[in-house]
Amino acid sequence: MKLPSTILLVDDEPHIRKFVGLLLRQLGPARLVEAGSGAEAVAAYGVERPDLVLLDVNMPGMDGLETLQRLRELDPECVVIMLTSLANRQTVEEALALGAVNYIRKDTPKDEILRTLTETITACFDQEEPAP
Repeated sequence: MKLPSTILLVDDEPHIRKFVGLLLRQLGPARLVEAGSGAEAVAAYGVERPDLVLLDVNMPGMDGLETLQRLRELDPECVVIMLTSLANRQTVEEALALGAVNYIRKDTPKDEILRTLTETITACFDQEEPAP
């Protein structure tokens, strides 16, 4: 599996960032950039241009859906996985319609989170180079 070189992890709760960061490090080496709000995420994305964004849905101020829209305005090709503590189908469908590639519930067992991350990263980044 080809791991993205830079990952932006966005969540207003530091303990969630720490937990997900530890999971990401189990997948392999990557530079992890953290943001605690949607506004911080948009600013960090503009500077860092990460390969992958893990984005919380529920944040004060600019929520995850608005942040996703802003990120897609900056880079229509950005790869975003939504993190949610709620399984509200409408919110998940809206995030996918806005361009998120997947979503992960925060209460999912650790092994399943790792599997979903691995499958999504593989699908997005392990594409063979086109023949010349």
